[in-house]
Amino acid sequence: MQPLRLQNLSICFQLLIFSCQTQYVRDQGAVSDQLSRRQVREYQLYSRTSGKHVQVTGKRITATAEDGNKFAKLMVETDTFGSRVRIKGAESERYICMSKRGKLVGKPNGKSKDCVFTEIVLENNYTAFRNARYEGWYMAFTRKGQPCRASRSRQNQREAHFIKRLYRGQPPFPNAERQKQFEFVGSSSPTRRTRRTRTPT
Repeated sequence: MQPLRLQNLSICFQLLIFSCQTQYVRDQGAVSDQLSRRQVREYQLYSRTSGKHVQVTGKRITATAEDGNKFAKLMVETDTFGSRVRIKGAESERYICMSKRGKLVGKPNGKSKDCVFTEIVLENNYTAFRNARYEGWYMAFTRKGQPCRASRSRQNQREAHFIKRLYRGQPPFPNAERQKQFEFVGSSSPTRRTRRTRTPT
């Protein structure tokens, strides 16, 4: 009986340690990292609905830019040990932020929590960006490339789905050829199923 009791105590102790470690990682992922050197990536965000790229042209944020547009080049800075980031337009030097009304706006200073987004890689190979201040609110755009009201956005909606693309500038070939030259960042290319569903109905 004694060894069995000791074994049960050992299992309970291990579970307690694992639970504490998990909670620690979760807490660290929600706090801005002020100590480490920030990692900065450069890419474009291709909107699933508009078929164009997110651009920051000052206070205005739209998804109407062509591939290689200077305003579509984004500087994505890590904010925590996890997947939270700040997204800044390389040309305008303004951050993509979210107002309390759920509107996307460009701000010169991206230190506030409403300018922080959590990158969520979805099963269909798209990426969604959830705001850190307003839980459940996502960056999303209409088919015309206009920002959607964030309070009505959901993770599973096409409007909130993006593909991270390398920034290479405007290539010298037609649109049909450009589609073949798509290059993706951080994930494999979409599956046959997701390619079928990308075309607006």
